Amino acid sequence: MTETVATPEVLADDEFIADWGHPTHAHDFHQFLYVPLGRITVTAHGREHRLSPSVGVWIPAGVPHSARFGPDSMIVVETFETDLYPLQHTEATTVNVTDPQRALLLGRMRRSAPGNDAEVFAALSTGPRASLPLPRPSSRVALAVAEQLSRTPSDPRTAAEWARSLHSSSTSLRRAFRAETGLAFSEWRTRLRLNQSLELLDRGYLVGAVAARVGFTSANGYILAFRRHFGQTPGAYVRRSAARSA
Repeated sequence: MTETVATPEVLADDEFIADWGHPTHAHDFHQFLYVPLGRITVTAHGREHRLSPSVGVWIPAGVPHSARFGPDSMIVVETFETDLYPLQHTEATTVNVTDPQRALLLGRMRRSAPGNDAEVFAALSTGPRASLPLPRPSSRVALAVAEQLSRTPSDPRTAAEWARSLHSSSTSLRRAFRAETGLAFSEWRTRLRLNQSLELLDRGYLVGAVAARVGFTSANGYILAFRRHFGQTPGAYVRRSAARSA
């Protein structure tokens, strides 16, 4: 006897939304979720996507997903019809939200009349396709480190050295990164360096020069980290980017 696996019914949000979140469901439209305050976790196909004020998620039409809301979370939802707005993603995909995108999303919340959906879709679809999700910490010391590293990713200081320079402890700094971003300090810094390397690769810098500029001690270490996180080498990324542009 063949077992039939039921698929989630396509429902409107207000039919099943609860204080804690959403049970598993799917939509017949594309959806972009953003959390300007608090945090939520979206689960799709067994994979968790943690959203924060610096990370949003695209959920393509038909993808079953659920959501858990953190306390006092504010959620921004943008929806797009599939026949009008073709989405490059086929799975739920987290993306980094830039300051201009954040301003646009919050501005939409303040308007009583609907804005230009095409403009919003285009704005939310910009940015490096391969960019790794990188939540920003919120506490004073961790945020100061994150901002300085964003300006100078090649800074070689360890967590202990950063903590001393900001009159804190390395334990507190590491705990803050883990609690506020879901990532260890070293992993957060690696993701930052890899994300910033994408722009340099797009601008035509050689792999060795890119590795040095973003803080890797060797080109080989950079290539290994790039392949581990992006599933391809920097050279393959450059070739595919060139092919897409062509």
